[in-house]
Amino acid sequence: MDLFDVLTLVCGLALFLYGMDVMGDALKKSAGRKLKTILGNLTSNKYKGFFLGLGVTAIIQSSSATTVMVVGFVNSGTMLLEQAVGVIMGANVGTAVTSWITALNGISGGADATEWLNWLKPDAWMPILALIGICLLMFAKSDKKKDVGTILLGFAVLMVGMDTMSGAVSGLKESPEFQQILLLFNNPLLGILAGTVLTAVVQSSSASVGILQALSSTGAITYSAAMPIIMGQNIGTCVTAMLSAISANKNGRRAALVHLYFNIIGVALWMGCYYLVGSLLGVTGTFSLFGFAETTTIDMWGIAAVHTIFKIFSVTFLMPFAKLLEKLAYMTIKGNDSKGDSFTDMLDERLLDTPSVAIERSYEVADEMARLSSMAINYAIELLDEYDEKKAAKIRELEDRVDVYEDALGSYLVKLSTRSMDEEDSREVTKLLYMIGDFERISDHAVNVIDSAEELKDKAIEFSDAAAQELKTMYAAIREIVWITEEAFVEKDMEKAHMVEPLEQVVDYLKEQIRLRHIMRLQKVECAIEPGFVLSDILTNLERVSDHCSNVASCLIEMSEHATLDLHSYLHQVHRNSRDYDTLYEEYKEKYAIAPLTKKESITK
Repeated sequence: MDLFDVLTLVCGLALFLYGMDVMGDALKKSAGRKLKTILGNLTSNKYKGFFLGLGVTAIIQSSSATTVMVVGFVNSGTMLLEQAVGVIMGANVGTAVTSWITALNGISGGADATEWLNWLKPDAWMPILALIGICLLMFAKSDKKKDVGTILLGFAVLMVGMDTMSGAVSGLKESPEFQQILLLFNNPLLGILAGTVLTAVVQSSSASVGILQALSSTGAITYSAAMPIIMGQNIGTCVTAMLSAISANKNGRRAALVHLYFNIIGVALWMGCYYLVGSLLGVTGTFSLFGFAETTTIDMWGIAAVHTIFKIFSVTFLMPFAKLLEKLAYMTIKGNDSKGDSFTDMLDERLLDTPSVAIERSYEVADEMARLSSMAINYAIELLDEYDEKKAAKIRELEDRVDVYEDALGSYLVKLSTRSMDEEDSREVTKLLYMIGDFERISDHAVNVIDSAEELKDKAIEFSDAAAQELKTMYAAIREIVWITEEAFVEKDMEKAHMVEPLEQVVDYLKEQIRLRHIMRLQKVECAIEPGFVLSDILTNLERVSDHCSNVASCLIEMSEHATLDLHSYLHQVHRNSRDYDTLYEEYKEKYAIAPLTKKESITK
C-alpha cells in the first residue's frame, strides 16, 4: 500500500463521513415534524422507550445524535432518567441499520452472477439515485422535495466513499505487514481498544463500522479479529454523549453514563459468553458452532450481522436490569442538582441540532410566558379595586420571571435561527421571536398598573360610582382579550385569534369614551386634575395591553395564512373587508357598553 493508496483511503473516508453527515442532517430536517411527535410521546415504560429510541435513530441514522438529545432532555428535566434508559437501549439497536446499508457494497456480481444480482450492486443503481437527487435539489421548488434530493445525494456520496475506501485497501490482502497487524487483534483486549479509539476519533460507530467493512473487502479479516473490534466500536460510540454531558447537570451526566455502562456490560457479557461457550465445547468461539472457524474471513454482511446480533443480545440480557443500570449511574454520580428554573432549563443547547425539537421546547417556555403575563395583568386589575401589598410583590415577581424567560428564549431562538431547518420551522422561530416581546410588555404594563394602584392608595383617591362602573367595564374587556390571546397562543387556536382584533377596537373605543367623559367633567369643574392623571395612566396601560394582544393574534393569523409578517397590511385588510370582524365588533361593543353620563355624577368623591 503506497502513499497514493493512503491518500485515496483518506479521501474515501472523508466522502463517507461527509455523506453520512449530509444524509443525517437532511433526514433530521425532513422528519422534523414526525421526530417532534415521536419524542413528545415520552413514557416511563421502558419497552415503549426502547421502540422510541429505535425509531428515532432509524430516522436520523445516528445513535450519537439520539443519545445527545436524550442527555439534553434529561438535563432539562423533560425526561426522567428511568425513561432515558429504554430510549438509549433502542438507540443502540437502531444504529445497526446503517451497517446493513453500507453492506450493500459487499454484493458480489460479475459475469457468472445472475442478472438480478448484478442490478443489486450499488454501481448499477447509485448513479440513478444521484441523478434524481441532484435534479430534485436544483429544480424542485418544495423544501420537502429538496430534502429528499439531499438525502439521496448524501447516500450516494456515502456509498462512493465506501467504494473508494474498499478500492484503496484492496492491495492489503497480500501485505505481510497488514497480516501481522490483524494477528494482534486476535487478542480481545487489543481489538476492543482499537475499535474504541477508532470510533472515538471519528465520533460515529456507523462510520467506524463502515471503515471495518471496507477493510473486510480485502478478504484478510477473520471473525476472530473482527469480533473484538466491533465490540470496541460499540464502546467508542459513547464518547460523543460523554463529551456532551460535560456541561450537563448531574442527571444529564447520569444519562450519558447509562449509555456507557450499557455498552461496557454488554461487551463483557458477549465476549465472556463467546469464549466461555467456545471453551466448554472445544471450539473457537460461539460462531464456530455455526460453521465459522477461527480462520473464516468476514465480509461486509458478516460485520453487519455481528453488529446487529450483539446489540440485540445486549438489550435482551440488560433490559430486565434497566433499574440496576439507573442505580449504577446514581452510585457513580451522587447527590442532587441544585434546583434551577424548570422552564429555562428546557432550552438546552444540545437540542439545537434538532430544530423541530428545540422549537417545541421553546414553545413550552413561551406558553409559560403567556400564562405569567396573563396572570400578572389580572392580578394588577384586582389591585385597582383593593390594594394588597403581597399581591403587588407577586406581580413584580411574575414580571421578573417573564423578563428572564424573554432573555433566555430570545438568545436561544437567535442561536436556533442559524441552524439549517425547513421553511415551516423557520417561520415558527420568526413568529416566536416576534411574540415573546409582546408578552414581556404585557407584564411590564401590569407593573405600571401597580404604580397607579399605589398612587390611588397613598393619596386616598376614590372614583365615583359611575366612573368605577365605567372602569369595571374596561377591566372586564381587558380580562377577556388577555384570556382569548393566551388561549389562542397556547392552543394554536386560530378561531380565538380572529376574535382578538374586534375586541381590541372596542377597548380603544372604551378608552376614548371614558377619557371624553372625564374631559366633560373637568369642563364642568366636577372633578380635580390629579385623579384624572391616574385615570389616564390606567387607561393608557390597559389599552396598550390590548394592543400587544392584537399583535400576538395578528402574528398567529398572518404567519399561518401567508407565511409572512406584514401586520399593517393584514390589519388594514381585516378592518375593510371582513364581515366576521364587523359582526364580532358590534357584539363586543354591545357587551361592553357603558351607561350614559348623568349630570349628578362626577369622577371623584
